[in-house]
Amino acid sequence: MTSLTQRQGGVVKRRSAKEGAEGGTFPSEETELPREDLDDEDRDSKEARLTLMEEILLLGLKDREGYTSFWNDCISSGLRGCILIELALKGRVEVEKAGMRRRSLLNRKVLCKNQAPCGDILLDEALKHIKETDPPETVQAWIEYLSGETWNPLKLKYQLRNVRERLAKNLVEKGVCTTEKQNFLLFDMTTHPLVDSVIKSKLIKRVQDSVLSQWTNDAHRMNKRMLSLIYLAHASDVLENAFAPLSDDDYDLAMKRVRELLDLDFDTESMKEGTNEMMWAVIAAFSK
Repeated sequence: MTSLTQRQGGVVKRRSAKEGAEGGTFPSEETELPREDLDDEDRDSKEARLTLMEEILLLGLKDREGYTSFWNDCISSGLRGCILIELALKGRVEVEKAGMRRRSLLNRKVLCKNQAPCGDILLDEALKHIKETDPPETVQAWIEYLSGETWNPLKLKYQLRNVRERLAKNLVEKGVCTTEKQNFLLFDMTTHPLVDSVIKSKLIKRVQDSVLSQWTNDAHRMNKRMLSLIYLAHASDVLENAFAPLSDDDYDLAMKRVRELLDLDFDTESMKEGTNEMMWAVIAAFSK
């Protein structure tokens, strides 16, 4: 079992550009994807319907092979973090108020704010667990429970199973990937090669632009969804795939700005006006 603290040792090192891919998607920061936050050319495009979880998986999937790196042991918990942020952006969950003592993000509990289903099986399954849990648990605890990475046998019932496969099937249904069978000597494995490179190339372009041409030097001026994507792509060890195609100078600049984001005081950021405390709580859990 790998803990969250073992996974985050700073910015991941650059790997071979062959592991990179071309990409595309960029929903908005609000709870139900407000139309005004999408570019005109993207309003009706299918990439606007991808969830944060699907975007992270898409960044991690090798285009031709159709599977994530066998050495990536971070993406599983990263996807659970995506689920918590997605629920928060949709107005379904929140972290409890800091109170007079100003408790840190990691000590505050996750509360159900709205029980209405989201229409996504994974999100609704996680929401059901959170709603029925009393007393409530912290963000870090929920990431561990939903991943099945807990020593408490009573909490194993909260584990979301086959998350990557279920998300990959969603990408197949949305026409982004296809399904194939590959033989790996001792076993057969279902893979999901990319079939719509435009979707993924747009995703990668948006991630690159967010830390290059559209960099604001202020995390609170960035789109919440894109900010979450950058943090969780880093936590899932797939951010490198978006930066690999860059020139050396742009790559260095992009990584410098990612380090600036990682060095922020997340408790302080969560107290600023108009912020989403759940987003910062999840980010803090992966940076602990």
